Amino acid sequence: MDLKGKRVSVIGAGKSGIAAAELLRCQGATVLVSELGRIGAEEAERLRELQIPFEQAGHSERVYDVDFCVISPGIPPYAEVVKTMQARSIPLFSEIEIASRFCKARIVGITGTDGKTTTSTLIHCICEKDGLQNGYRAYSVGNIGVPFSSMVLDMHAGDIAVVELSSYQLERSPTLRPDVAVITNITPDHLDRYAGDLSRYAAAKFRIYANQGAGDTLIYNEDDPLLREHFANKERFPFRIMPFGMELVAGGVPDSRLVFLEGDTLVVRTVDGNEPVLLTSEFLKNSFHGRHNISNVLAAVAVARALGIDNEVVRLALSEFKGVEHRQEYVMTVNGVDWVNDSKATNINAMRTALAAVPDTAVLIAGGRDKGNDYASIAALVRQKVSLLIALGESQEKILSAFKGIVAIKAATSLEHAVLLARDAAKAGQTVLFSPGCASFDMFKNFEDRGIQFKECVHQLPLW
Repeated sequence: MDLKGKRVSVIGAGKSGIAAAELLRCQGATVLVSELGRIGAEEAERLRELQIPFEQAGHSERVYDVDFCVISPGIPPYAEVVKTMQARSIPLFSEIEIASRFCKARIVGITGTDGKTTTSTLIHCICEKDGLQNGYRAYSVGNIGVPFSSMVLDMHAGDIAVVELSSYQLERSPTLRPDVAVITNITPDHLDRYAGDLSRYAAAKFRIYANQGAGDTLIYNEDDPLLREHFANKERFPFRIMPFGMELVAGGVPDSRLVFLEGDTLVVRTVDGNEPVLLTSEFLKNSFHGRHNISNVLAAVAVARALGIDNEVVRLALSEFKGVEHRQEYVMTVNGVDWVNDSKATNINAMRTALAAVPDTAVLIAGGRDKGNDYASIAALVRQKVSLLIALGESQEKILSAFKGIVAIKAATSLEHAVLLARDAAKAGQTVLFSPGCASFDMFKNFEDRGIQFKECVHQLPLW
């Protein structure tokens, strides 16, 4: 990608926007960063250091006087700046797309509704351990929090870039071609962005394999009904397909390298027969539990097999894995009550998964910015697993209305208040589960900020 003399606008001054601007500037482009809101002091200082012009509190006409635009994944397709760009036939790319064009490393791309971050982290841990033995480096970038653009020039041929990909990022990545692509699952999420249409959301996810061909691998969750149907006719795809699942699907003909669970053993089916890899007891610990995490590990094992990584490396890496921050993260135990931070749960399916993993019953703290959630879909599980539901945030009234008569409910005026209410209600043997099921942007910068504040509340407030 020859950028010398190219004029580029970057819309959005978050981490990925600034990283893209720096990469573009380094490669010879003339760059303008434009932010609809205010740019943070730290970000503004960084742009000044890089001598990259920027504007804030609105987009001027200058953003359209360009050869192409790099746009933040958080900006929806119906935003005025997007519509104007399209009307003027200005190409729109994601930060992921720009970085991928400079990537010399092998790319492992991971997308899906839930499990992306855990699966990406597992894969990175395995690749990192293998790289130490075999002389390459593994990088964890993308939606996981580190912009691809900030690391791509450090990558060399033979390295591995583990790239977590959201549907938003995939929308504007027309040439992205992962060597190995993973789809963890597809369930309703972000339907506010996709006009309530699950098929449009799924189509964005399926862009992960749009450019894959011979020599590439697509790994998907055979337990997911939507994915199972989509990939039923495997012969129509030009790349190798490796389904994984908890068990073999009745009536189906499994791929020769299907990864699955047989009793308590994770198994890879090869042309020579079933090959055991490791026991669930080797990675299921107090900080990393739940049936859903077995699915995440199956995906990681499939990736390791696709990359040719030895089983012993996989076993060592997974046995040392301690879980992911903000994803069913154990915080502490007080008076027999476990406190769990699941701030990464930004949709109903993630909340469902967290509740299913609770060993007994829970006091559930939920709420935030609603994304078109269907709370009725988890009503039965909430009735079974939740002794008290504490609602907060913009979706508070919707949650209170949805669960009235199903479970005891209380309204909290703040996260601190919610923690206090939970402390007073929880009994020994129970779990206080902070699993919002909603986006964080009504009260917090992002889900990380939300999770950090929750943990601070738990540690600082008098809990006995």
